[in-house]
Amino acid sequence: MTILAMDQGTTSSRALVFSDELQVQATAQHEFPQHFPRSGWVEHDPGDIWTASAGTARAAIERAGAPRIDAIGITNQRETVVIWDRRTGQPIHRAIVWQDRRTADVCDRLRDEGVEDQVTDTTGLLLDPYFSATKIAWLLDRVEGARDRARAGELAFGTIDSFLIWKLTGGRAHVTDATNASRTLLYDIRKGEWSDDMCRLFGIPRELLPEVRDSADDFGTTRGDLFGREIPITGVAGDQQAATVGQACFTPGMMKSTYGTGCFALLNTGGQAVRSRNRLLTTIAYRLDGKTTFALEGSIFIAGAVVQWLRDGLKLIREAKETQTLSGQADDSQQVIMVPAFTGLGAPHWAPAARGAIFGLTRNTGPAEFARAALESVGFQTRDLLQAMRADWPDAGDAVLRVDGGMTASEPAMQFLADILGAPVDRPRNTETTAQGAAWLAGYRAGLCPSPAEYARAWQLDRRFEPRMAGDERDRRYSAWTRAVQAVLSVPS
Repeated sequence: MTILAMDQGTTSSRALVFSDELQVQATAQHEFPQHFPRSGWVEHDPGDIWTASAGTARAAIERAGAPRIDAIGITNQRETVVIWDRRTGQPIHRAIVWQDRRTADVCDRLRDEGVEDQVTDTTGLLLDPYFSATKIAWLLDRVEGARDRARAGELAFGTIDSFLIWKLTGGRAHVTDATNASRTLLYDIRKGEWSDDMCRLFGIPRELLPEVRDSADDFGTTRGDLFGREIPITGVAGDQQAATVGQACFTPGMMKSTYGTGCFALLNTGGQAVRSRNRLLTTIAYRLDGKTTFALEGSIFIAGAVVQWLRDGLKLIREAKETQTLSGQADDSQQVIMVPAFTGLGAPHWAPAARGAIFGLTRNTGPAEFARAALESVGFQTRDLLQAMRADWPDAGDAVLRVDGGMTASEPAMQFLADILGAPVDRPRNTETTAQGAAWLAGYRAGLCPSPAEYARAWQLDRRFEPRMAGDERDRRYSAWTRAVQAVLSVPS
């Protein structure tokens, strides 16, 4: 028995075929174009996403030897908005991507009107163009006739999971799961339903919205012509929530942090939707068997991207893995600090106008010191998140951090992370945690995969990084970081 996981990301679509024991049998990946029509605007062509997703799914199945696929799980870039014609399936505009900032002025206006507390109480989120609602409203107001057509029930909105399910099922299912719904600014995370108040606030007709289901649920069956037979879609979760499931963070107090282009840390808070006092997000980690599990989430905009900048911007390295060797050659007497606010600072600061800076330069500073400062910036930012989480939810005090993503291959980065946190960092054997989470959700619903408790027991450790840094050194280093961040925040935008 096999499970297909479709992992639709920001820059590429991937597909992985898993056995019922969640071992990877085959993979395929395809990049698709990014569109930047104006500064701060980011768009995707939904047709490109569909072509890449369907193509990689077929390729992965073929590479696995064309086995019988028994279930499909989907995980996706979150918050990205697509609106399409229910009759033809054609999008009315390019997708507006989660990174897009075109609606920042709308968020500022609503904040000035004093509605952010109401928004946060209902949705767990902050007023920021990162989320879906203002993007939806922008499309309805800018595409001719769209608002009237939406009210008439002629159009459908979805995050990328909904759009893929619509295409996979031939338009028979307009659905999403609770994790994706919780990222729209339109979903009441405590009541578990679309909020009429939020729809009125943002001007979104209810007729646009998909039905919300559990993360492991029946989302429809694929068209028979796509993969040779109809296949049930039985698992859906946004990418960071899928990684949380993939890391088996089913117990309150467990944490995972995914290090890709950015970094996203989630702390399982169980059945309690914790209201953050430190500008973290309250979100849905997953919903299984009708029961919602909540999380606190912190987002770092630049993690692995800082290494890409060393490679592509400064051309100090040719390959990302060179930072490991180079950072080990750094002069210990120099304490260079890099604040990589290339696209602003995320949680807990939420300062989109902030820009990057480097502190502590001397005549002897060179590529090795830049490499070490780049890797250490990720650890410092993660501590910012962890401290905010501990302040919001004291039960997080003794949490072990489970990590995944491409940057976890860097031994120096992971060791410094443990050092600056003063806590163990666990790296799993299987780093395909996002796709594996989607596969487990699908397999769990289909009766192919074990219970959460059994799945958690099967989680395997590759390496635990224990903190080695002395406490006073840790505090001194982190104090220098916080001063650097305050200096960046004090520069007028």
